[in-house]
Amino acid sequence: MHKVMLVDDDYPVLELLSEVIPWEDLGLELMGTYENGLNAWEHIQEAMPDILITDIGMPKMNGLELITRVKARKANVRIAILSCHSEFQFAQQAMRLNVQDYLVKDTFEPKDLEKLFLQFKQSIQDEEQTNWQHSKLSHLADETKALRKEQWMKNFIQQPLINPQEWQSEARAYGVFTEGYMCMTAIGFMVDYKLAKKRFSSDQTLRFAINNVMEEVLKSQDMKGMHVGYGAKESLFLFAFKPGIQLNMYDVTAACLKSIQATLYQVLKLQMTFLIGECCISPTQLKFNLNELLQNETQRFYLQEGSIVKMKRVDHAQQDIFAFYDQASSELREVLIGKQPEAVSEAVDRWITLIHGQKFAPETVKDWMLKLLLDQKLKWQSLQFIRPSYSTDTLHREIIDLDTLFEMKRWLSGHLQTIVSLTGNRLTTGMRAEITKACQYVSMHLDRRISLEEVAEYCYLNASYFSRFFKKEVGESFIEYVTRMKMERAKELLTQTTHSCSKICELLGYDNQSYFIKTFKTYAGVTPVEYRG
Repeated sequence: MHKVMLVDDDYPVLELLSEVIPWEDLGLELMGTYENGLNAWEHIQEAMPDILITDIGMPKMNGLELITRVKARKANVRIAILSCHSEFQFAQQAMRLNVQDYLVKDTFEPKDLEKLFLQFKQSIQDEEQTNWQHSKLSHLADETKALRKEQWMKNFIQQPLINPQEWQSEARAYGVFTEGYMCMTAIGFMVDYKLAKKRFSSDQTLRFAINNVMEEVLKSQDMKGMHVGYGAKESLFLFAFKPGIQLNMYDVTAACLKSIQATLYQVLKLQMTFLIGECCISPTQLKFNLNELLQNETQRFYLQEGSIVKMKRVDHAQQDIFAFYDQASSELREVLIGKQPEAVSEAVDRWITLIHGQKFAPETVKDWMLKLLLDQKLKWQSLQFIRPSYSTDTLHREIIDLDTLFEMKRWLSGHLQTIVSLTGNRLTTGMRAEITKACQYVSMHLDRRISLEEVAEYCYLNASYFSRFFKKEVGESFIEYVTRMKMERAKELLTQTTHSCSKICELLGYDNQSYFIKTFKTYAGVTPVEYRG
């Protein structure tokens, strides 16, 4: 029987799994349950498991350190991560250590684990008939092959094409530009690259994972196709077609890209937007068209995320976007005074819609949004509602890295919602000074437990009087207000960082993670994992 070890500092999870999994029926032996990595490692010195299920964040020794040590002793142990993390910021380490699966506590069912155990058993049996070291070498060879192909394509695009016939001969080795075939081009752009990079820890790991998915999908297609990673954010595609065949080459290419898009999201939870180029009959034409795709920054900037469209020229608006600046600044000022998150989102949506319709030059849109945000932050800092944060240089670096209007929409909305959260959703500039002072105190101490008594004392008021006074002025009890502020901050941390659920719980001063999750679900209608998506 194959031996299984469970490691998790959440004792109820250990108890649940040890009781509900039919170990013997699955042909497995539960050799032990342990509440931290160090305790598990001490027992591994005596007996090594075949299958290890472990959490990541644990006291004394975390899950990744445990995995590293186990792999050093027995490289082919089957391992799955069981954690509250929905964003896998340790993907690089886990992939390099050949972690086979990742399960989220809030969503998985014991039946899922049973299926995984059966898969592990089968793979162990299959491995006994093969050479594990050979598989590892093949893995490294595939990665090296992808890097060689990328450099070959970069040389073709960036350097003079001296001998088209020689290049065409090299291309045949990759299955394109073979005798009697034309070549359709396309480019894919990573959506929200910055967040994707955080999840996978490095460009190298992210690109390697994407390349594996692309290659598998292309193998399953009837048409001949080639994928080449090109930089950190782009992927190039070449599809082979015979001249004169009775089909719409654009539709066939779009269908293939849609399959790639769906698989990429299903497997890696990554989204990609595609531009389809032209059908080329020569290396010279192909080189020109690929450069057009790569340099088509304006169309890329205005693409709807997840769309698959033909490349086309986009003409910029003749009107200056700064003609709308005073109107936008005044409108945002008004909705921020109202402190309603929905109103802020609606205002941002209206301006994004206008910009998308006008098609202003991307660089001027970035300058406009940066100035708009800096002005709003300065106004609220001058009123002492928020503390100075994010220098001009920091915000400028952030916006430089944004490639599309819709990434900029999330960026602007996120910063404006932070202002709303820090100043209190329902405060007005005419509110009593004691309430303003109390709300500012809450905003500055969201990282710990906040009691009504301490804030009343801070405002030099009797606790009972302060409680009644606060509810009358704000429209909700003090406890309800504190909870709302913490939950709004939790939303920001879930969407703007890769912190784990347990880390966010800690950052907001909650001692009990289960209570935090329950409170968040009551407030937002979904669990933190579901909210992050």
